[in-house]
Amino acid sequence: MSTRTTEHKEGKATVKVVYYTSKTLADGAHPFVVRITKNRKQVYRYTGLSLLPKYWNADKKEIRRSYPEPKREELLKELEKWRKKYEAAADILAENDEEHDAKAVFKKAVEGRKAQRRVKLLAFIEELATSMITTGQVGNAGVYRDLGNQLAKFIGAESNAPEPPIGKGLIAAKAAWIKQYDVPLDHITVAFCNEWEATLRATGITEITLSLRFRTLRTVFNKAIAAGLVKASNYPFTANAAERHKFQVGKFDVTTAKRAISREELRKLEALEPVNDRQKLAKDVFLFSFYCGGINFVDLAQLRWRNLEGVNEQGYPVRLNYKRQKTGGKFSLPLLNPAALMLTSYKRFTFSSPDSYIFPILDLQKHQNPDQVKNRLHKVLGQVNKDLKELGKQAGIAAPLTTYVARHSFATTLKMRGENTAVISQAMGHKSESVTAVYLDSFASDVVDAAFKGLL
Repeated sequence: MSTRTTEHKEGKATVKVVYYTSKTLADGAHPFVVRITKNRKQVYRYTGLSLLPKYWNADKKEIRRSYPEPKREELLKELEKWRKKYEAAADILAENDEEHDAKAVFKKAVEGRKAQRRVKLLAFIEELATSMITTGQVGNAGVYRDLGNQLAKFIGAESNAPEPPIGKGLIAAKAAWIKQYDVPLDHITVAFCNEWEATLRATGITEITLSLRFRTLRTVFNKAIAAGLVKASNYPFTANAAERHKFQVGKFDVTTAKRAISREELRKLEALEPVNDRQKLAKDVFLFSFYCGGINFVDLAQLRWRNLEGVNEQGYPVRLNYKRQKTGGKFSLPLLNPAALMLTSYKRFTFSSPDSYIFPILDLQKHQNPDQVKNRLHKVLGQVNKDLKELGKQAGIAAPLTTYVARHSFATTLKMRGENTAVISQAMGHKSESVTAVYLDSFASDVVDAAFKGLL
């Protein structure tokens, strides 16, 4: 006698985010719900997101283009997060071949959320910093780690914990401290921000540093929301004018003294003869930054000969192509004669292969890992800025010169010559200027190239 068995294969639940017109909210909007269908049975869960009917295209079942940006894009992203979250739960149950109904999908998704909530504030900040280091964003990682260190001090004082171990060689001790005294991400409330601000102010901290700390904390919170680690409803920062009861990151006074010099003052620096190689490097760094879109020191120091493209009739390189360390943005700039001539003068000293650094700041043999590069850049930048201040005095320039002044001078010179702010922003890579960015894509590269001629 033979027996025959039939293998059971559990089907997968279908997940869809639906504009639920059967329910009308107080403001006339309809909510979006997640609909799970399994074995012809459906269950619904509210997402907390809604939309007025005038912005919904019932025929195409999509949000109309008339819904203002960036709200439309943000809403679409949030809806997609909800769908993916429950889609992942449905996938897991189907792959495990577990017999289940639609409600089980929601239960599985809730289990995932509970697991995610175990990630805490300081641990999440350290995770972000570590991720940045692996992608070469050492400077940004330092900003995040500094935030974590300052928060650890405050959190420790709040709970009468011992001073957090901070510094090189204390990685294990710091990790152990965080594990014991860390707080949930939703510990960041309006009250927490107000108390931390008062504590920081008592130390005599500057407004600019306060702004940096809280802007970074706000970014951390936004990343945590995007990762599903904390609810958007717990957001403690002001998102619009109506939320004055929340913490306002924009309240800090970040105005500074004049940082740009005039084109006439820059010509004085160009005409100045440095007394030694160190001053020559400082002068060249400043002028190259000015002529190349305000390129910052970190990017300039890491330029290699392979970043140059083309050669003109005089044998000078034609373009500079590089990737900005801070944002990852890609730049292609025309090399004006003063900058091209400067590069040519360095070639016989620093060129050994296309991978060689252009400027004599980093050494391929000595500076191989991110920490070595970071430490070297920090040391040289301090010396360059010191030398620039001395050069400025010699040239009769009143404003103290720094590499940052070169960046400001580039923008100011073009603005004084009537260039469009959006073109200047594109040349400088101001990705954070979202309003300007809407228009930037429409500018052809030759428009930006033409703007550079105003520097001469």
